[in-house]
Amino acid sequence: MGAEPRECLPERPARGPRLNWAEWAPLILLTLAALAGGALWLAGLRGAADLVWAAVTLVALLPATWAVLRQLWHRQFGVDVIAVLALAGALGVREYLAGAVIAVMVATGRSLESYAQARATRDLRALLERAPRRARRRAADGGIEVVPLDQVAAGDRLVVGPGDVVPVDGTAEEPATLDESVVTGESQLVSRAAGEPVASGVVNAGAGFGLRATRSAAESTYAGIVRLAEEATAHKAPMVRMADRYAAAFVPFTLALAGLAWLLSGQFIRAVAVLVVATPCPLLLATPIAIVSGLSRVARRGVLVRDGGSLELLGRARTLMMDKTGTLTAGRPRAAETVVAPGADRDEVLRLAASVEQLSPHVLAAALVRQARVQGLALGEPTEVTEEPGRGVRGRVDGRVVRVGQLAGGLPDWAERARRRAELAGRSVVWVSADDHPLGAILLEDPVRADARRTVRRLREAGLTRLVMVTGDRARTAEQVARAVGVDDVVAQCSPQEKAARVRAESDRAVTLMVGDGVNDAPALAEAHVGVAMGATGATASADVADAVLSVDRLDRLADAVEIARYARRIAVQSATIGMGLAVVAMVVAAAGGLPPVAGAFLQEGIDVLVILNALRALGGGLRRRDVPPATRELLDRYAGEHAPVRDVLARLRDTADLVATRPQAPECVPAVREVHRRLVDEVLPHETAEERQLYPALAGPLGSEEATSTMSRGHVEIAALVDRIGGHLAEHADGRLRPDEVPDLLAALYGLDAVLRLHLAQEEEDYFSLNPADGGGDTR
Repeated sequence: MGAEPRECLPERPARGPRLNWAEWAPLILLTLAALAGGALWLAGLRGAADLVWAAVTLVALLPATWAVLRQLWHRQFGVDVIAVLALAGALGVREYLAGAVIAVMVATGRSLESYAQARATRDLRALLERAPRRARRRAADGGIEVVPLDQVAAGDRLVVGPGDVVPVDGTAEEPATLDESVVTGESQLVSRAAGEPVASGVVNAGAGFGLRATRSAAESTYAGIVRLAEEATAHKAPMVRMADRYAAAFVPFTLALAGLAWLLSGQFIRAVAVLVVATPCPLLLATPIAIVSGLSRVARRGVLVRDGGSLELLGRARTLMMDKTGTLTAGRPRAAETVVAPGADRDEVLRLAASVEQLSPHVLAAALVRQARVQGLALGEPTEVTEEPGRGVRGRVDGRVVRVGQLAGGLPDWAERARRRAELAGRSVVWVSADDHPLGAILLEDPVRADARRTVRRLREAGLTRLVMVTGDRARTAEQVARAVGVDDVVAQCSPQEKAARVRAESDRAVTLMVGDGVNDAPALAEAHVGVAMGATGATASADVADAVLSVDRLDRLADAVEIARYARRIAVQSATIGMGLAVVAMVVAAAGGLPPVAGAFLQEGIDVLVILNALRALGGGLRRRDVPPATRELLDRYAGEHAPVRDVLARLRDTADLVATRPQAPECVPAVREVHRRLVDEVLPHETAEERQLYPALAGPLGSEEATSTMSRGHVEIAALVDRIGGHLAEHADGRLRPDEVPDLLAALYGLDAVLRLHLAQEEEDYFSLNPADGGGDTR
């Protein structure tokens, strides 16, 4: 595979913009000419010096005049006219040195603008340059053919070579190691197992692997991102248009002040001095530099904003509307719990269900298969598989007829308890039967993202004052999620039309953002001031109407984007205000005769450099988040991975507590308690101890102090105390029977430990594990 021509991998762009000598040549030549004039003046050849400076002024005046005439032809009136008048005025009063300084100033500003924009837009250009053009497709005869990307269709089997850009969205047929840094901003490599989705645009950082396309190139994630990038690089920043609107007041003011100075003093040179210091580089250059810098920074954080206007609105937003599924939750079901009939084995129930579901395209089937593989269960090969609409899937596994789906007839007691538990928790239920005997129930949920609550807090810190969740889900489920993430209001059971109407109503009161990921969110995204699509997992329709796309499946990047947008807008306004304020003061002094044209030109040059350097501050700063050191990220990854086996112990703990509650005198009761206690001592407590000694001290820096983990340390103490309490009960039962009087206290310890440990895991995932950008979210319950 490595020997194949890498035709779907464009050459990677350089990390920084290359110096474009063609753009800097006018500045260099004009500067050298002006310096040559200075040398002639010092040598006593003042006539020759004036001639050189006049030529420099004229060289700058001609293209500037052409640009202004072109603007006027298109019925545009901008502040460029002041620069033209200043250059022409300097020639008219024979202030050739002032004219040369203005010429160098204008050339310097344009060159700095080109350089800053090149630096600011390098990430957007990188997306465009990396767009693949071809793909390797497996042919019918088993060979590999290189085809144009537009010929790839859903269902095609592709080969992604080492270093290739993944051309379309698909499913990995083999394990893959991917570099998602250019698209998502993540620096760490990501592993994808066989059967997991792979987004287009990421780079294969390991060995070649097979990919089954799930979308065509035009419908894939990367294509939508590239379309946004193209639009972002083509649009004019809003502050530039704002500068042109300012010209309606600033240019008449400048001309009136220059005319007044000439009229009252009778000296035309004062009018020229006013025009010289009025040259409006702060509006022409500094503000768009700040905005484009903001566009670049949010792109590096994995947020593609359509244009500068959207970025400015993002920085002014006060209300945030959010869909639930796929935005605040993971967007795909997860097997949260398996409840089994008395005497049945939990792992065997899940294994049988996942085995028969392997051939089903249903989203719930994928959740069962994924959970079984996570637990390392060996799936059997199903035969005689049929799918009955409204009933589920039926097939034969290891000689047994297995049915997964609805349960026919009345529910036994254990099943009725499972159904009520699922209803109260807002989960769906899949029943599993073998040979017409119910074996168990698998409870599925769409888990709240681990970073959702932290992100909501950060969005409030960034200036959003009203956060509303709108969803088509049932009110009970929606309210549970709303409480978990901490939003201000929740609107449930909304149709797409109702969502759009609600967003429209909020938009009438304040600048409003809307975040969604599905086709049904597209109308609401279009109604918001800024529609944000979860592009990494969302539908193409929502991305097409959105003003911004989250190319990484992390909601916290929206908080980053809001903070960066506010900072960039603040820097833009600050640069314009400082620059124009200093210019107005200098204009008044020049009108009074205290600032000759030459001195005014040098002063304006200093003002321009000052505000442009200030605008370049938008390339960094403004983010509240603290960076997590690599060593701490490794610890977060490690302990986050250990939560899965801890949750398995939790499931056993809940089953054991239910057994003690319903059949305390059953022979298997005490052995079950003894087994779960053994696992708590051997698996859970060592995990908690290691966190206390290694992870929590490492988090002191990112969290701000060692006290930030003190409450979680107290949770470790409570968990250990409850485990000891259960062990104390077991020490009194050599005969393997429970006394009726001790059952309440044992139940209190079992159920109490279940609640405390679940809360503890959820808090760690929300407060700590969500600090790691490599952790894409998960369960918080």
